[in-house]
Amino acid sequence: MEEQKKNMLSLIQPTNTPHLGNYLGAMRNWVKMQNDYNCFFGIADLHSITIRQDPVKLRGQIKESYALLIAAGLDPEKSVLFVQGHNPTHAELSWVLSCYTQFGELSRMTQFKDKSAKHPDNINAGLFTYPVLMAADILLYQADYVPVGQDQLQHLELARNIVQRFNGIYGDVFTMPEGYITKSTAKVMSLQDPSKKMSKSDENTNASVWVLDDRDTIIRKFKRAVTDSETEVCAREGKDGIINLMSIYSAATDKSFEDIEREFAGKGYGEFKLAVGEAVADMLAPMQSEFKRVFADKSYLEQCMKEGAEKAFKVSRKTLSKVYKKVGFVTF
Repeated sequence: MEEQKKNMLSLIQPTNTPHLGNYLGAMRNWVKMQNDYNCFFGIADLHSITIRQDPVKLRGQIKESYALLIAAGLDPEKSVLFVQGHNPTHAELSWVLSCYTQFGELSRMTQFKDKSAKHPDNINAGLFTYPVLMAADILLYQADYVPVGQDQLQHLELARNIVQRFNGIYGDVFTMPEGYITKSTAKVMSLQDPSKKMSKSDENTNASVWVLDDRDTIIRKFKRAVTDSETEVCAREGKDGIINLMSIYSAATDKSFEDIEREFAGKGYGEFKLAVGEAVADMLAPMQSEFKRVFADKSYLEQCMKEGAEKAFKVSRKTLSKVYKKVGFVTF
């Protein structure tokens, strides 16, 4: 008898185009996961409005982000690709779970503190409770695994606490999710400040490489990358900028650090930066041309979104019905 595949869920926010760190850290790994897991990949549009958005721009970014998932190699026939806002069960379960989440748990969330400091003029309730919506995203699909970075571990822990509390009262309703941390993922740092992660919200245009940047822009950004006052391409303490570039080059070419050190022995930083820029541009080129094709085909994109929403609703509705029944609602 064939072993039942485990469920995997991951969502990305449609605020700005994904950057190189998002691609290497998440999107590229998702493609490999499709064959081993029942995958649910979504565009987290509901999450994005905790910070005020331009509606016209947001609509465009939701479509762009969805097209990018397909362009990156996610197959709508193999995985469920959906837009969170197309499935009302997310908001519905979020309300129920918020009644099983303690105020103290939410006030300990570090991202709430960080975002409140960044947007002091808009510290809204959604910013405070969005970890509950994140828990609803995960639990609706009975996800066994959630690919998480270090900054999301606290939110996953909250989801696990909610499962423990809810299942403790009502029996076996939700699957206990586990973090899926890929060992080989390159941690991509800012090209202008290698002590910080590459970020969508960085105001320095040279700090992040966007996955839809053209070849010349990518190469120019790498040429301007911050390094150090030495000339040797090697991984040792104090060479954060070079280590960042080496790990990006390694991710783009599959070469080890030892191979890279040998390849650039006796060569300057200028030559190395150019090689990294070219390798990244080459790696992203097939996805960029596929994106243009998918994004231009509006009817195909809408059809995929519609089918993805239907599949997501069908799976998540089962969970929501079970929850409604357990808490005592009258259902039809």
